[in-house]
Amino acid sequence: MSNFPTSVAVELDAAPITTASAADAAPAPARDGDAASSIASRSDSGSGLPNARKLASGPSADALDATPGAASAAAALRSGHLSSPARLSSLDTLESEAIHIIREVVAEFEKPALLFSGGKDSVVMLHLATKAFWPGKVPFPVLHVDTGHNFPEVIDFRDRTVERLGLKLVVGSVQEFIDSGELAERADGTRNPLQTVPLLDAIQRNKFDAVFGGGRRDEDKARAKERILSLRDEFGQWDPRNQRPELWNLYNGRHTVGQHVRAFPISNWTELDVWRYIERENIELPGLYYAHDREVFARDGMWRAVGEVSQPREDEQVITKTVRYRTVGDMSCTGAVESAAATVRDVVIEVAASTITERGATRADDRISEAAMEDRKKDGYF
Repeated sequence: MSNFPTSVAVELDAAPITTASAADAAPAPARDGDAASSIASRSDSGSGLPNARKLASGPSADALDATPGAASAAAALRSGHLSSPARLSSLDTLESEAIHIIREVVAEFEKPALLFSGGKDSVVMLHLATKAFWPGKVPFPVLHVDTGHNFPEVIDFRDRTVERLGLKLVVGSVQEFIDSGELAERADGTRNPLQTVPLLDAIQRNKFDAVFGGGRRDEDKARAKERILSLRDEFGQWDPRNQRPELWNLYNGRHTVGQHVRAFPISNWTELDVWRYIERENIELPGLYYAHDREVFARDGMWRAVGEVSQPREDEQVITKTVRYRTVGDMSCTGAVESAAATVRDVVIEVAASTITERGATRADDRISEAAMEDRKKDGYF
């Protein structure tokens, strides 16, 4: 008769250990020593468990044979390994974290909204939101700050997506603020820095207390230092010196009347993660993210598209090149990159070999100063 303690036998019986077959496609199985260590780690004070040091080498197969319901465990020990639960891939882990954040915000706040421009990051965000609440509908509206200088195909994609998912679209218009005299055109012609005032107005007017954004920490130094839940004061401003700790994935959304919170569920993703996820989930994007022929001209080390709001100067030659866009913003400040990547797989390979972020490579508005992004975020930018 075995001296193996009854209390251990009960636990093994409650959670039987299955043997791993040759056909198992699970990750590398844990050895019996690992299983024994997990048992040994439990406290033995008053529980009838044997001394942890005695268990370090694990129970014998004979002992397990005498334990009711543990025949499979004995076979596992004899074979030299125990099966382990499947581990999440890196993309599954990121997806799980993002969906958890989205659900937490919706549960904690009264009136959230999601910033949706039709760009890849906001498209992925919306896809995650649909998965978070499936089979129900996304329980909040989408918000877009329209500069009036957006790429036409992106606006068309935005409208089609909103209609397909049955979402409410709230639009803040930069042009309306210019027409009313509250904003003035910049000398360089770009309107991206002018988005802050219409954004804060839309948030205040619609009484949004939480706004989801697709910002990622790998994009820019300012975004790298921002928390996943980022408090904005009564004026919509961000104080990088006054941020809350987020230990153990616990998020503090407390705010007073007039304040709101920006939430960044894909903050820990990289550009490559985004594209790998797009490939895996078969997510549709505007066509300009893939290689196509376009009339462009060179300015500030970037290829600018020829359009109504983006015209070459007298000394700038217009040529046709095969290009694609890594990020989508104001047409007058977003550059294209020469590329033959016509499919998602091609883009994944291209991004994997890149050594510079998409904003650093193609956004003129981020080159205004060394701290251009942080200065705008302090004022209330995305």
